[in-house]
Amino acid sequence: MITVSNVSLQFGGATLFKDVDLIFNSGNCYGVIGANGAGKSTFLRILDGELEPTTGTVSIPENLRMSVLKQDHFAYDEYTVQDTVIMGNKRLYEIMQEKDALYAKEDFSEEDGEKASQLEAEFAELNGWEAESDASKLIQGLGLSEDILYSQMSSLSGNEKVKVLLAQALFGNPDIILMDEPTNHLDIDAVAWLEDFLADYFGTVIVVSHDRHFLNNVCTHIVDIDYNKIKMYVGNYEFWYESSQMIQRMMKQQNRKAEEKIKELQNFIQRFSANKSKSKQATSRRKLLEKITVEEMPASSRRYPFIGFDMEREVGKDILQVSGLTKTIDGVKVLDDVSFTVGKNDKIAFLGESEIAITTLFKILVGELEPDEGTYKWGSTTSVSYLPIDSDHFFAGCTMSILDWIRQYSKDVTETYLRGFLGRMLFSGDDIYKPVNVLSGGEKVRCMFSRMMLFQSNVLILDRPTNHLDLESITAVNNGLADFKGNVLFASHDHEIVQTVANRIIEIREKGCYDRLGTYEEYVDWRKSQNMGTFTL
Repeated sequence: MITVSNVSLQFGGATLFKDVDLIFNSGNCYGVIGANGAGKSTFLRILDGELEPTTGTVSIPENLRMSVLKQDHFAYDEYTVQDTVIMGNKRLYEIMQEKDALYAKEDFSEEDGEKASQLEAEFAELNGWEAESDASKLIQGLGLSEDILYSQMSSLSGNEKVKVLLAQALFGNPDIILMDEPTNHLDIDAVAWLEDFLADYFGTVIVVSHDRHFLNNVCTHIVDIDYNKIKMYVGNYEFWYESSQMIQRMMKQQNRKAEEKIKELQNFIQRFSANKSKSKQATSRRKLLEKITVEEMPASSRRYPFIGFDMEREVGKDILQVSGLTKTIDGVKVLDDVSFTVGKNDKIAFLGESEIAITTLFKILVGELEPDEGTYKWGSTTSVSYLPIDSDHFFAGCTMSILDWIRQYSKDVTETYLRGFLGRMLFSGDDIYKPVNVLSGGEKVRCMFSRMMLFQSNVLILDRPTNHLDLESITAVNNGLADFKGNVLFASHDHEIVQTVANRIIEIREKGCYDRLGTYEEYVDWRKSQNMGTFTL
């Protein structure tokens, strides 16, 4: 159990959050959400004792062990993978080192023997004899080979290090686990394994994540940072989102009878709690949901940008023909004989082990790169808008205001129109006069989406469009792409977007590609039936 009492935090005179009173119990998984800059990661730092709050206390019983997912991928480069994982239980690793040092002594004394006996007893109590096999199980569960246990951390790739540090956080049955974005760079099998692990976990899990699919599958509660406060709600992210949207709508419709509003909310709670597919912990969550009162439903101050795409004209029969595209980048062949045809109504998610391969394909299709071999041809009725993975070159060194920057791409250049348009993208008031070269990553992406919407193209190409975005903007992107009537070619790390937008999957391989109609999860099931390897979104 973690008890948070009267916690507040101030930075430079500004209050990040205040009057926080929460209790985190064992057996539950808490998803921490909030807008960018709201203080999600900062709150985790307060919980693990790394950061002192301005006021208040965080109380954790002394007999409980807390484990934190480390973010520094280079901190353990001098250690083996096995040692790094076992370091997840700091005391156990210390005992192992002390034992090895004692037994290595040439002049082993009676006093050393007594000390060794004490260490052996504590070692056994901490399940030390199972430590190596437990580390191996975690590593293999996350999709790494057992052989990697004896490799130096410095020899691993970035994605491999991510998995090892995650195994470290889970090692040794800690009572409390704190994780900040644990699914970043994990392949689908590793995420599924982590979801199963957390579903059966006995302790307390507190996790910050932008992965809505993951939050829906593992969370029993949502901890929302909003209004400079932190509040806890029962249910997963989808329940929190739907109920907060309902509250917002009802707050705008005060003319309705209060009884009707309450009845609608109660029906919503009952319907959601009866749904058995929301989580692997559905049974316990349903019992919690059944106890919710209307007063405990969330209301949010967060604003969602409007992302919606209109087409100037509908696309014709011929859209895109790709034949034998091959391309080498820096001596590495990233595309090799890639062929496919895009048909009407296709929304295609591109997957693959190599992000560079997909980015290269998109750059070829929009004319930024020439293929070494092969051809592609767009239909005469197509018009294409492209969101690159890196849009910095649109803003670097540019001192134009947001207003003037977007004016370049608009047919209606009046300030009244552009101000209204930018307002829907959450640029309001004097924000529209901010120079674009000082914008944050998320603000730049919202500018790029604004640009795409003004083009009114019938084909959209998007390379990792949710990078740098908060959950609100990610949700808006998801809705906009799902509602779009034209063609979409995209790559994304977001499971929910790939699942709900794509009706066709193309996986770029070392040679050629796999191409199948259907949803992302149907494609994953097909791969499993073919005993194929895994991949990273």
